[in-house]
Amino acid sequence: MGIGSKARRLALLAGMAVCAFGMSAAEAAGKHKIFLSMSFIGNDWQAEAANMVKAMASHKSMADKVDLQVQVAGPNAQRQIQQINAMVQAGAEAIVIFPISPTALNQVVKNACDKGVKVFAYDAEITEPCAYNVHIDQEEAGRVTAEWLVKKLNGKGNIIAVTGVPGTSVDDLRTKAAKEVFAKHPDIKIVGEAVGMWSQAVARTELSKILATRSWDDINGLWMQVGCFTANSMQLEAGKKVSELLPCAGEGSNGGRIQMLPEGTEVEGATSPYAPLGAPRISYASPPYSGALALKLAVEALDGKEVAKKTILPLPVVTNETIKLCEKAPGRR
Repeated sequence: MGIGSKARRLALLAGMAVCAFGMSAAEAAGKHKIFLSMSFIGNDWQAEAANMVKAMASHKSMADKVDLQVQVAGPNAQRQIQQINAMVQAGAEAIVIFPISPTALNQVVKNACDKGVKVFAYDAEITEPCAYNVHIDQEEAGRVTAEWLVKKLNGKGNIIAVTGVPGTSVDDLRTKAAKEVFAKHPDIKIVGEAVGMWSQAVARTELSKILATRSWDDINGLWMQVGCFTANSMQLEAGKKVSELLPCAGEGSNGGRIQMLPEGTEVEGATSPYAPLGAPRISYASPPYSGALALKLAVEALDGKEVAKKTILPLPVVTNETIKLCEKAPGRR
């Protein structure tokens, strides 16, 4: 063997040793390789949910069990499919996912399951039977909020509807259930409808477009998956009195719930529109901890524990009658 051949052979062996060392180190760590697959991220809820997944992965109860990697597909089903395929090829043991579609990912999810990968969807659903789903009853959310608004308007009035991210099971189910309620009351008219993408900023833009052809005086109520805080703010900007704010059925943002508190409630740092206004509201939310719970359940499944295919979380609903100011964060003394 020549010197050149010997050098190449030694280099090859060194490379193999490096690879072997890397593999054995990962195996020695005993961690489950788990991916977080996110789709649309253009709102606060998605960021909060992702942060909770990451926090769960780094918690002392999980840190020595989980190697978490995060990928973002955007609102593009094909891109999410490609990323899931790549995750499986990279050795994923579990994938925690916010699916952009309840059906478009079914084949790639089935392929992942066939290779032994556990797939856990949070908030939005995947209909492939091998997937696990963790979410609230989205139809109940749409129905309960629509029924509240109908009752508040005594079954009559013009309303604006602002929906969520198109194509997701969350948006489809909520909107379908709400419209079924409104259809039972012919004197309830949807005079304006827009896609709000679960974003306060987008809701403002879309409301502004609707209000270009009509005034707040033409509207009696609002059904908004996200945007009640913004709608109240816009009404005040337009000169409406606090007592004239329209009833709004919508999201559980902190600003919106602060507005629900009775006028005069002392809130540190509060200035209008982020202030107690007694704004007529029903507020609900998909708990952003659903992703963290999905991760926890995925680890349990990988550890051999029996996990239900569907976990339905309680629907957290708050009205003006039940709203309370949390003066201290939960768990703090």
